[in-house]
Amino acid sequence: MILHHNIHKADQPDAKTLVFIHGLFGSLSNLGMLARAFQETHTVVQIDVRNHGKSEHSSDISYADMSKDVVETLDSLNIDRFSVIGHSMGGKIAMKMTELAGTRLEQLAVLDMAPFTYRESHHEQIFKALFAVQNAAPETRQQATEIMKQYLNEEMVILFLMKSFIKGGWQFNLDAIFKHYQDILGWQDISVWQSSALFLKGGNSPYISKTEHRDAIAAQFPQAETVVIEQAGHWLHAEKTEQVIQTLKNYLQ
Repeated sequence: MILHHNIHKADQPDAKTLVFIHGLFGSLSNLGMLARAFQETHTVVQIDVRNHGKSEHSSDISYADMSKDVVETLDSLNIDRFSVIGHSMGGKIAMKMTELAGTRLEQLAVLDMAPFTYRESHHEQIFKALFAVQNAAPETRQQATEIMKQYLNEEMVILFLMKSFIKGGWQFNLDAIFKHYQDILGWQDISVWQSSALFLKGGNSPYISKTEHRDAIAAQFPQAETVVIEQAGHWLHAEKTEQVIQTLKNYLQ
């Protein structure tokens, strides 16, 4: 599947390519604050993963499919070598790409996600809110926001989700995402990646907080470095943007 994407080519003819992959319920704009910081030094590619943004919808959702989509999209752009930055679900897509892309993938940065099957659901109330909006079919963003507030009390989460409310409905494929939610939480161990990798953890986030999370990273990415972004949660790139950018720049030199 060729994904909807934006590409910004740097002026330097030898500029390396940097691919940004958003997380669940997101779109290519979500990592825009990071992508813009690299546009002078890199060719920057931002994508909408399948069932999100303006990319094609599909009843099939797996990390094998989603990573293949990214590689096929890069192939269509005649991009051979690249580095990847992925957040949350996008981080798992990026990690899965190590098997498919091999040596084409030069550097890997994962924002607040481990190669691990998570048992806890962090989206139960979010799904209730999203289906409530879908079922009510409100005509305006304000009406949709008021419905969301009945289920969610975190303004930042509501604002994030509302970015995908377009023309009275959700831009992402809510039914398919809900059906495959356990697959999204899940993970099948990949071949050990012997190249360098960077994992950024939000200091207040639960996603890389347990011994088994750290063990999973060490087992599959033995050369990985983990950096904690203090006083940040799961959306660390939005909460501590400059610190995340500087950490990424230090790694991608």
